[in-house]
Amino acid sequence: MPGQPFVQIDAFTRESFGGNPAAVFLLPSGRDEGWMQRVAREMNQADTAFLVRRDDEFDLRWFTPTVEVELCGHATLASAHMLWESGVLPSGATARFRTRSGLLTARLHDDRIWLDLPAASLRAEPAVPGLAGALGAEPIGTWRTPFDILVELPDQRAVGALRPDLSRVAAIETRGVIVTARSDGAEADFVSRFFAPRIGIPEDPVTGSAHCALGPFWGGRLGRTELTARQLSPRGGTLWIRLDGERVHLGGHAVTVLRGELV
Repeated sequence: MPGQPFVQIDAFTRESFGGNPAAVFLLPSGRDEGWMQRVAREMNQADTAFLVRRDDEFDLRWFTPTVEVELCGHATLASAHMLWESGVLPSGATARFRTRSGLLTARLHDDRIWLDLPAASLRAEPAVPGLAGALGAEPIGTWRTPFDILVELPDQRAVGALRPDLSRVAAIETRGVIVTARSDGAEADFVSRFFAPRIGIPEDPVTGSAHCALGPFWGGRLGRTELTARQLSPRGGTLWIRLDGERVHLGGHAVTVLRGELV
């Protein structure tokens, strides 16, 4: 009996073993949530994507090893890369995904995959109990997004040196904690890291959904609608950002590193 094929793709990187890995399954029909959650736990990546074709669109759902999430950028980029690379969609076609966050699209342009995602709102929150102690750093500003807490630190060095107490981070009522600062170099406008132990992701290598908040945040600070970002995880990744009102366009690369079959 044939198994279910899948691919593992590194997103927001040009090179294998960089960026953020995602497992991607193109299913012949929908499966129940329990099965998808068990598969995601077995894949043990930050996110596993499950697609089902519906005429010229695809239903798309994302699962961490522990929960289903409302929005995932890197696994969406990986899904689009898989559809084009496998020939399911021609390379010039727009990939259209029906998700918990509405219609998301991806297209190839200027040698990059561009995702069209919803911009995240930001609300200042001066005090989050336990946050500074959990991070081991004192924020110079804190904001809430629909999913996460965004923390600004003084500089890139402080972001890179961060060694948070993940058990204490997991106790904070939020999907994850985004930590950011202005870049010290010319290769990016700002840098970030993302910690989400509460949903089974100690540190996410490159977080597309976090940049739905980081893009508007730094765009407003710098007076720009086009930005370059670098996530400072051990794997690292680069994102290009274009702001367009209530939408954020994220650009990046992807590379397939593994093909397999779930038996």
